[in-house]
Amino acid sequence: MKRFLRSPLLWTFVLSFVLLLAVGGWLLTDPATSRSEALKTGGVAGAAIVALYALWLNDRRRRVEERRQEVERQRQELELRRADQDRDRISDERFAKAVELLGHDADQVRVGALHALAGLARGRELYRQTVLDILCSYLRRPFDHPRYEGEAKRPGNKLPERGEPEQEQELQVRQTAQRLIGELLPAADAEDAPGYDLDLTGAVLEYFDLSERKIGKLLLRYAGLYSSTNLSGCVFLGPVYLTGAGTETGKRIGYFRCNEAKFEQRAWFSGVRFSEDVEFSYTVFAGETSFKDSVFAKNAVFADAEIEGALDLRRARFEGFGDLKFRKAPGSVSLYNTSVDPARDHELPADWSVETLPDGRARLTVKDL
Repeated sequence: MKRFLRSPLLWTFVLSFVLLLAVGGWLLTDPATSRSEALKTGGVAGAAIVALYALWLNDRRRRVEERRQEVERQRQELELRRADQDRDRISDERFAKAVELLGHDADQVRVGALHALAGLARGRELYRQTVLDILCSYLRRPFDHPRYEGEAKRPGNKLPERGEPEQEQELQVRQTAQRLIGELLPAADAEDAPGYDLDLTGAVLEYFDLSERKIGKLLLRYAGLYSSTNLSGCVFLGPVYLTGAGTETGKRIGYFRCNEAKFEQRAWFSGVRFSEDVEFSYTVFAGETSFKDSVFAKNAVFADAEIEGALDLRRARFEGFGDLKFRKAPGSVSLYNTSVDPARDHELPADWSVETLPDGRARLTVKDL
């Protein structure tokens, strides 16, 4: 009974009835007002009270519904956070397990671990750089194989020498790691894609192919690049360092292709020994470029390359044919003791020339120097 007496609906009807009687009775005191008009006016006043109650009730329902929706939204956000935490936990467990399996004795287990890491990087962008760092770290491990002895590039269809079973197994794992690195990098023409860094300092690589990929910072210092290396069409957003590559014992550089690439920052090839042909055709060097103290044992082709910054060729040696007919000449060039083969008919910029020395050697000079 008490609950019924506290009902807003009951008191709304009571107030409406009282207002009907009060307004109607007050109007009936006026002789000019008829009974029907007084009753109609009183009914309108009473109905206004009911309408106000209806509006209040509708507003209350609206606020209750908004609160319910807010509670539901918070519940969904909580569920999503829980799902993200579970996914992160599962990803972390997969990551830790895959890294642990990289040290397994069986090569197929190591290959599976590499694929697991790559799959994790594809599914979770947060892991992409970390996984690339691990793949590079694996390739930086010391590795030796009879096929790398004496030759940087196998002539013709000559079969490579086979090593011990453990060496052959490890070679397959390393080639898988190389391939996965290329697959995880974004395409060179991918807009707004980040440039991931690669640290392959001292690594021994064979048939390394990153063509048409976007890369951040690339480190290949003192690396060995056997058979062929393909960096054509790459966009390097960060600095590139190959300092000393191909010079350490047991580390040489085979056929090196870097055509139609773009170096947006420093390109440092100082002290590199290229044992086979080198190609930089149509490549753009936007920053400082150095081939200081480098050796080109065979043909070096820079046809239609664009060098927008300074070019350092001090003490570089072109032992084969050199095509240096740049599309855009460097802003400044250093040619101190830059030697070439005097028996070759080199392609040079208009203001460059070959000066033959008394001892039979030849060097490059620029007329303005």
